[in-house]
Parts: sequence; structure tokens; C-alpha cells
Amino acid sequence: MTNPMDDAVVSMEQVGGRTLRTAAWRLDMPSDHLPVLFFNGIGANIEAVAPLAAALPERGFIMFDMPGVGESPDPLIPYNPFTMSWTAAQLLDKFGLEQVDVMGVSWGGAMAQHFALQHPGRTRRLTLIATTPGMLMVPGNPAAFTKMADPRRYVDPEFMAKHFKTLYGGMVESAGEDHKASHISRLKPPSPRGYVYQLMCMLGWTSLPALPFMGKETLIMMGDEDQIVPLINGKILAAMIPNSRLITFEGGGHLFLLTHADKSVAAIREFLDAPETDKEAGRAAA
Repeated sequence: MTNPMDDAVVSMEQVGGRTLRTAAWRLDMPSDHLPVLFFNGIGANIEAVAPLAAALPERGFIMFDMPGVGESPDPLIPYNPFTMSWTAAQLLDKFGLEQVDVMGVSWGGAMAQHFALQHPGRTRRLTLIATTPGMLMVPGNPAAFTKMADPRRYVDPEFMAKHFKTLYGGMVESAGEDHKASHISRLKPPSPRGYVYQLMCMLGWTSLPALPFMGKETLIMMGDEDQIVPLINGKILAAMIPNSRLITFEGGGHLFLLTHADKSVAAIREFLDAPETDKEAGRAAA
């Protein structure tokens, strides 16, 4: 099986006073499509979502390890969604990217919402995957949350394997592939400080009051068996964001991007390739 990181250009970038391990795919290749800025889940390194970048070869992709996650150095001071959105914008500047399509999964979906609200001029369309409006969310299975808060899920493969179904719900295998094993093999443990600071980042944060003013075409993707982020959170997002639509994956847990990869990629591609709307054209002209 091809390693999706083989085609990535990995570098350590100095941006916003931080050092971030960054991976870029195909940014130097001509394309009819805007590149994608991707925000990952809590404690998750670039490799965890690299298969998605490989599955959309017609687009450039850029993502980075949060401070203290993957191979990014530990943060010296705490950060919040505002400062990390600003840092992400600085990273786009460094790569010469004026506008992007923004995506985020789980914790990263909250970051994607904040980035789109803070930097609307740099965001064309928004894809939210298995995520919530922040603190004002409908919580998932308490057993899943206690396992998620335990950093052993990144350090101890046996712990992760034992509690995988409780953590993520949904299917574990599809098309003959053991997604549990492949996902665990791509993870690198975050540092204790990195993990704690990432948890702290979203304390007290919610996008709910601002979502009615989200002027971006938005795709919301949810799994109906997600143990961490119940489907109702996607319905709340869809009800609050004016130009949004919700897609639900039957039998999908928190990692439906892996277990329902073909359907997920097809939905993302259809959304991003859809013709420009009148509202988008008006904003571009303005």
C-alpha cells in the first residue's frame, strides 16, 4: 500500500512565533481548484488524515501539527482559536496562498469554523466533519469521553485497540480493511503539554452566536453511530448555518472518513466542485 506521506513536502515552518511541522501536497502543481487548508482532530498528527489528501489528487493540500502534537515542538504559552487562526493565516501567507477551501475534523472542525469566521476573505467553502459548535454541544457517550481524555490512547496501542469501538463507534472494518490497525499505526503520541494545551484551547469557546452570520457554503458530514460527537450536533450546525447542508453516513462512527472513505471523498468532491453560487459570485465581486 502506498504511503500517502510519500507525496507530501514536509517542513518546519516558523510562523506567528511558533514552529509548526507542516505538510503540503501538490501546491506547486497547476490546478483548477483552490487548495485545502485542513485542521486535524485533538492530539492527531498529520499522518492521521494524510489518506484524505492522497484521495483528492486534483487539489493542493496543506495541514500542520498543532504545537506539541506530532513533531511540532511544545507550545511555550497556551493558545486559543483566535491566535491559532491568525497563525494559520500567516502560514498561508508563507506558502503564497491567498484563498483556500477550509476543512476540519472533530476538534479541528471547531478550528475550521473559527478560521472561516475570522478570515472570511481567505475562505471560499467550508467542510465540517464529525464536529460541534464548541462548548454548547450535545455530549456523546460518557465512556467514549473518558477514554478520549486519556492520553494513553496515543501512547499505548493495546489501550487504543481495546477501547477503539467504545471511543469511535461505527464500523471498524470495510472493504476487507482493518481500519483500527491502520489508524493506530499512523498515530504519534502528543506531548503531555501539547495535549493539555489543545484541550484548553476550546474551553469556553462556542461558534453558536456567530453561525447565523457564516456566509460560506458549508458541507456538514456526520456519522450516525459516532460515540464522541452525536449526530444531533451536525443537525444543530446545519440549522444555524444559512448556506449549509448535512450528509449523514449510516453506520459511521467518529472515523467515517476511513470506514466510508469512498463515499466521504465523493461527497467532498461533489461539494467543492459545485458551480459558484450567486452569493459567492457577489462576494467575489465585492
